[in-house]
Formats: sequence, structure tokens, C-alpha cells
Amino acid sequence: VMNARYALNAANARWGSLYNALYGTDAILKIEETNRVDTYDPERGKKVIEYARNFLDENVPLEQDSWKDISEIPKVYNGKLSLKFKNSRQFAGYSGKLPNLSSLLLKNNNLHIDIIFDPNGSNGRQDKAGIQDIILESAITTIIDHEDSVAAVDAKDKIAGYRNWLRLMKGDLQAEIKKNGKKFTRKLNPDRIYINAEQKGESDFSKLTLRGRALLLNRNVGHSMTNPSILLEDKSEIPEGIMDAFITTIGAMHDFKNKMNSRTGSIYIVKPKMHGPDEVDFSNTLFEKVEDVLSLNRHTIKIGIMDEERRTTVNLKECIRAAKNRVVFINTGFLDRTGDEIHTSMEAGPMIPKVEMKKSTWMSTYEDWNVDIGLACGFSKIAQIGKGMWAMPDKMEDMMSQKINHPKAGANCAWVPSPTAATLHAIHYHKIDVFEQQKKISSRSSAKLSNILKIPVADRPNWEMKDITKELENNAQGILGYVVRWINHGEGCSKIPDINNIGLMEDRATLRISSQHIANWLLHGICNPEQVMQVMRKMAKIVDKQNISDPAYKRYGRSTYEAMSSNFDKSIAFKAACDLIFKGREQPSGYTEPILHSKRIEKKSSD
Repeated sequence: VMNARYALNAANARWGSLYNALYGTDAILKIEETNRVDTYDPERGKKVIEYARNFLDENVPLEQDSWKDISEIPKVYNGKLSLKFKNSRQFAGYSGKLPNLSSLLLKNNNLHIDIIFDPNGSNGRQDKAGIQDIILESAITTIIDHEDSVAAVDAKDKIAGYRNWLRLMKGDLQAEIKKNGKKFTRKLNPDRIYINAEQKGESDFSKLTLRGRALLLNRNVGHSMTNPSILLEDKSEIPEGIMDAFITTIGAMHDFKNKMNSRTGSIYIVKPKMHGPDEVDFSNTLFEKVEDVLSLNRHTIKIGIMDEERRTTVNLKECIRAAKNRVVFINTGFLDRTGDEIHTSMEAGPMIPKVEMKKSTWMSTYEDWNVDIGLACGFSKIAQIGKGMWAMPDKMEDMMSQKINHPKAGANCAWVPSPTAATLHAIHYHKIDVFEQQKKISSRSSAKLSNILKIPVADRPNWEMKDITKELENNAQGILGYVVRWINHGEGCSKIPDINNIGLMEDRATLRISSQHIANWLLHGICNPEQVMQVMRKMAKIVDKQNISDPAYKRYGRSTYEAMSSNFDKSIAFKAACDLIFKGREQPSGYTEPILHSKRIEKKSSD
């Protein structure tokens, strides 16, 4: 939320170009660095068009022909479309100077497909059907984040986030963008206007208006942190979650006038890191107080429950009950949930390696349990059941093959790292009718609570030293790679290279799982402090090398990156990373915020 450009991109991710998503990523064709060119590659373009035609044939098939055989722009005469579909209800609308069309709006599995025609366009003039692009309805909802993806430690930081949220709700947020030597202003997209296909007569040209932007939800911080932005009478800091609740709600009230976000006059707040129904009930009470102070109708504020703490998972149905008049989604999160799993059972024994966590009994049961409880509570077609983030924005081919498992598992929403990824992931929801899938899942045996309670301790922690070192290096590199940007540059979320130089879209949850894992192994003697420090120094040099040449840190022809390895004793970022590990056992719930906030404030005061 602190970056206006990112916030606008997220809000505008409701619609995305399928052609651009396919052409600009490795979704259907690898992009070799040696083959990257600035000019158009016709062979690559041909593959994109072929894929897109197959997509149309599979999801909005014509009655007789194939989309590959269409040789002219469709026309509308007296309200009748020249094309006929196997399912006539998939024809939703159109636009253009009749009888010619400039766009054809279709619908499949409650998602829209907008086919753009332009015989004079760069793509359309090479296409026998004049198709310039295919626009997919993509991110129906988007979370604007004040929590794990931001580094907001003081009033200046918080105001920057609140200001962007306010302007999103007022509809006037803008960002000046410079790309390929050109400057332009990015704004919120307008609504999309069509002629409704469901006409009552030949002269009926009633409008169909579709939202041009995603429905925005605001993720406030959890219950644990305070913030110095506002001081109470005794000079103590205000609980940050209470401050967020009031100020983000006040900002969202501006939407009541223009209804650019919520058509129903609701305000959507996502609450993370809640431990069980009592803490959900606290959020419900807090929202009641906010509504009373601001003279809002009861239950104006809706809540999204992040299922990322052990007590919330185990008591999920009671958590939903505590917010039954507000709840709009539940969502799993592998990283935070695993971090809490490790911290909760810290004393039980050494945990299995991180890579084995995703395959463990408790993890798969946790994912199924969330869906089962959501469906049992009547979420289908009413509220969202969400799955976690695909963290590799450059690995779209892998995402396309793997993330289809989310709708197959019954999730009607899932997290992606970019608008482009949202467009590609939407394809999965055309292939899978998620509500039909939820019906099938509802008839299965529910996931077992006993499996969720299986602690992921190693049966035989007799790993070889090389395997221990590999695990430590992987965790340490991830911690340092994220912390150095958080502390030195105030970046709460960015694409960070992992130990194999694969860019991962990381937020604060990365630190929680990795720091807790090393802390656990230290406690149980799998490694020792000297060994960990040796690994930390080694990985700091690797992280420095990865960042020193990053264009993001280039200014006036030189790098502005501050290396940790140049002076370990004075590097605040390096000290913060070490504290997260060596003080990890004593951190509340294994949270990283207390250390990060104090070290970021220290860094800001020293600059």
C-alpha cells in the first residue's frame, strides 16, 4: 500500500491481456536471456494466438465451427450475433458501431472473456478474424496490504500507506510512470460498458456495466504490535491494529459516495495472525466500536480471517462463529502457519527440514480442513475459501501446471504475485468449475483433526552434516535476503533471489518460518551457534553479491546498496537477521515484527 504504482496495478488487475501474459512470460514458451529482443517475434506471437484459440474452443466453444476457422469479425444484426455458441448463455454482450463489433463479451464459470477486434491493430491486421487481444477477467478481489508486505514503523510510514488507501477509496490515486524512456500517468481503470446480450426486443440496447477494478480488501495488522504514530495519555504507543481499524475504515467511507469499490456499502478488512475464537471475537468487538464511533450501520465492516495460526486452524469453525455476521473469507498460509507450528511445539524436538513440511501429514490435512470447514459453514457461492501465494513471478509455466490444484481443492480464490499471474491463473478457473468442485468435496469425509495435531518433529534426526549445512544455508540466505532490504531500504515485499537465484516474491512470513526453524535446531543441538554464525557470514556475502548489481539500487551510475559483509559488527541489517535466529525462541509466537521494527527505527535514526 505504500507504493502507489503497485497499489494501482493491483486495483487494475481485474482485467488482463491474455496475449501479453502469454507472450511476456514462460507460460507456454521458455524465454531464453540470449533470445530476448525488443522487436516483435512473429513465431512467438503465432504460438500465443494458437494457444488463445484453443482456450476459446475449450471454454466458449462455437456450435459448429472452431475459433481457428473464423475468418472475419463477427457482426450483430437486429440484436442477433452472427456466431452461434454451443451454450448460448455464454454470450454476454458486445460493443462497437453496429453491425461491426469492437469487442465481444463472453462468460464462462462466472468469469468474463472480452475479445477485442481491431483490423488495423498491430495484432488484428495479422489475424484473419481481426482479433487484437483477448482480455480475461482476472483478479476479482485484491488485498491492499498494511501488514506483512510493508515496512511501516513510524508515523511517516503509516501516513504514506493510509494516504494511498484514502486515494484508492476516493478514486483519485495516480502514479507517474517512466517506462522505456516514456512518461505516463497511471490511474484507476474506469468501468467497462457493453450492450447487454439479453435484449428484450430488437430496439433494446440496454447497457451492461462491469467493474473495471478489483474489489479491494484492506489487510490491517494483527493484534500484537504497537506503533509510535499515536501516543496514549501515559505516553505508551497505540495498538497498531486498533489504529488501522479506525483509519482504514474512515478512508473507506469515501467509497460510500461513488461506490467505486463496494456496491453494497461494505468495508472489507482482513485480519491476520489471530489465535483462536477469542481473538476473532476481539476483532468483532473492535469493529463494533469503530462502527459506533463513526455512526456506521452494524456489520458494515466485513472480515477476512487468515487461518495461519495453530489455534485458529484447530478451532476454525468457532472462529467463523465469532464473526458469523461479518466473515467474507478464510484463507490458508503455509509460511506463517508453519512458523507457528514450529514455535508452538518448539520444545517437542527437532523439526523436519522445511522442504519436507509441505509433504507432511499435518500440512495436507490443514489445507483440506480449511476447505471442509468453510463448506460446512455455507461459504460456497457466498464467501471466499482461499489458498496461498505462488511466490515465483518468473516461473509461470510451473504455476500453470501446479496452481490448478487450488480450484481442484475447492478454493474459489488464491494468491498470485502479479497482475499477469492473475490473468494466467484465471485460466484455471475456466477449466475448473470451482462451485461444482465444491459440491463434490462436500460429500467426502472431513479431514481429521488428529492429523492436524501431528507435530512435525523428526523421528530420526540423524542427518549428515552436509544436509544440515544445506538446510541452514537455505534458511540463512532467505532471512538475510529479505532483512537487508527491510532494514536498509524499507522494502516490505519485493522479488528477492533465493539461494539458486530464482526470484521469489517474499514478505515477512518468510522470516518467521526460517528463523524459527534454525532456532529450533539450535535448541535441540542439531547445530551450534558458531556453526550458524559461520553460515550467516557466508550467506551475507552471497546476498551482498546478489544485490550489489541489482538495477533497483543503481543511482547516478553507482550502487546505493549497503553491504552487510563490509562490516558485520556495524551492519544493523545483519544484526537484525542474527537476532531473529538467536532470539527466535523468546519471540511472541515466533513473530519477527518486534525485532524488525526496532532495528528499522535504529537504521532510520542513523541515516
